[in-house]
Amino acid sequence: MELRSPITAIKGIGSRTEQRMQKIGVYTVGDILLHYPREYVQYKPPQKPSEIRQEGHHAVIGRVMSVPVLKRTNRMELVQTKAGDLSGTIELVWFRMPYMKSKLKLGEIYIFYGKAKKKGRSYCMEQPQVYTFEQYQEKMQTLQPVYGKTEGLSNQTILKTIRQALDALPLSYDYLPEFIRKKERLCEYNFAVSQIHFPDDMQQLILARRRLVFDEFFLFLLNIQFRKEKKGSVRNAYPIQTETVIPYLLSHLPYDLTRAQKKCLDEVIADLKSGYVMQRLVQGDVGSGKTIVAFLCMALMGENGYQSALMAPTEVLARQHYETFVNMCQTYELNRVVILLTGSLTAKEKRTAYERMQMYPDAMIIGTQALIQEKAVFQNLGLVITDEQHRFGVRQRETLAEKGASPHILVMSATPIPRTLAIIIYGDMDISVIDEVPARRLPNKNCVVGISYRNTAYEFIRKEIEQGHQAYVICPLVEESEELDAENVTDYAKKLQAYYRGEVTVGCLHGKMKPAEKNRTMEAFAGGEIELLVSTTVVEVGVNVPNATVMMIENAERYGLAQLHQLRGRVGRGEAQSYCIMVDNAQSRESKKRLDILNHSNDGFFIAGEDLKLRGPGDFFGIRQSGDLAFAIADIYQDAEILKLAAEDVKWLLDADPALEKKEHKALLAIVKQDREEGFSL
Repeated sequence: MELRSPITAIKGIGSRTEQRMQKIGVYTVGDILLHYPREYVQYKPPQKPSEIRQEGHHAVIGRVMSVPVLKRTNRMELVQTKAGDLSGTIELVWFRMPYMKSKLKLGEIYIFYGKAKKKGRSYCMEQPQVYTFEQYQEKMQTLQPVYGKTEGLSNQTILKTIRQALDALPLSYDYLPEFIRKKERLCEYNFAVSQIHFPDDMQQLILARRRLVFDEFFLFLLNIQFRKEKKGSVRNAYPIQTETVIPYLLSHLPYDLTRAQKKCLDEVIADLKSGYVMQRLVQGDVGSGKTIVAFLCMALMGENGYQSALMAPTEVLARQHYETFVNMCQTYELNRVVILLTGSLTAKEKRTAYERMQMYPDAMIIGTQALIQEKAVFQNLGLVITDEQHRFGVRQRETLAEKGASPHILVMSATPIPRTLAIIIYGDMDISVIDEVPARRLPNKNCVVGISYRNTAYEFIRKEIEQGHQAYVICPLVEESEELDAENVTDYAKKLQAYYRGEVTVGCLHGKMKPAEKNRTMEAFAGGEIELLVSTTVVEVGVNVPNATVMMIENAERYGLAQLHQLRGRVGRGEAQSYCIMVDNAQSRESKKRLDILNHSNDGFFIAGEDLKLRGPGDFFGIRQSGDLAFAIADIYQDAEILKLAAEDVKWLLDADPALEKKEHKALLAIVKQDREEGFSL
């Protein structure tokens, strides 16, 4: 068995399980080892049934109080019993596990671990795991990995598959130069892979994760250095001869640009007029007005006879940009053609778009990844803008740039990355920051509440909807988890439908939906057909809905601060007052301290900086940051110091061996070449 062997090479993985594995991105044996846990569960101290105060995962110690009964129905067999003591009992049920009847002995004491649900005045537990006191004491010393999975694929199946892969595979060669490994005190690669899945204890897990995070940053930065063209070395083939359109547009806009927008625009124009190709990152907080800057730059390129292209991460957002640009061109009487190209267009519509791209060498072209398809041929492409860059692979951005003869590159990101980290991640790019929000936009009103506030929040949402507005509810999970106590989109949407009794139109959105279905849902929400959207974090870069005024975030304690700030940026995009309700399920001192920062600040860059300060070496449980560069395990906020070390080591390595020709660097060179062939992406 090898890393490249198909996943079916592992015993017990048939075609059906293979298909389910592919849904989570696992095709080979190597892939399953890189499917890192999303969280770890630490078993809690056992408690009596009478001590349970709320639903969720519990370890319950109790004596079997009634003879286990096996019942048979047309559909399945189930075993029922009760356990506890004189102070209270809990009902226990196992489905399709008839052997539990003989396994459990009347009068014996066991520890039952599972999800307790309210049933009348007491609680019930379905499918609990059963341990003796000694067995459970052992479990309490370990960390249990929890994986991202799909329907029909259990956490146990993934665990078993990973264990088999680790047992069957030969040790991998540690490609990291020994000097770097010793300098940064990094553990050996094989040890790290084993411990990330089956940690002996917290200390070993921290060591393993640190090594894998370093590798991810190191290889990413090494790839970037191999790919990039040195700044200033490519001559500008698209000189700006006239620039009357920008003063004209600025004098006709119904608002003034902020100081930060003007400064950013001046920097971009200076780049476009310079003798060299622009490579610039524009960082702008959510709602800071990056889109108008993009429009002005594209209008300037069109005035000078050049095409420009804007690539958006979703079809809905691309269509919104298209409609906005068309309206502005009509309103301000710009003689400019705007072309839309997305994957959902019909064959005829695509042919028309391709023809217009050839006919109009000064057009504004807006689309999704359809812009980088082979049939999309540009005429005189002078400027490439990628919106929400972190959602695109490096190869995709390069492919779009290759559609022209060294066009200018402008990357727009709403992720508030501290400048020191942005300089590392974006290499030789110049950086502009739009750190002001237009005065016409009211800042969000924020509040952090406990779960007892939910019904009050639901009624507040009802009032906002009655006034003609819309709302979001964000949940961390797609569906109910056997391992995690967190709200899920599927059940929450049903709960709200029942609560509002048809008076509010509730929609559901998550990453497991098919692209066409996601687009339909987002378009329905943008069009006002859906009044309340229950979603996972996929809405971060989804759609601009100025009419949405409430964002309610469940399990807010499980997100990074920067991500919470990104999420609440989905509201407050219109002129009405907007609100963000963060539900803190943990109610711990730590979560209150973290969420209090968001409660009192709407400044994304300040929040990102505070996020860096608050995270400790073992603070990586819960939902990973997203909205930043999409690394598999690394987090640019939490792992900022490791990112800086990796950047220093990449510089040292390439200064010493620019082509990685030395014998000890051959393994690294092979990885870089493989990544380039397979399409290295973020």
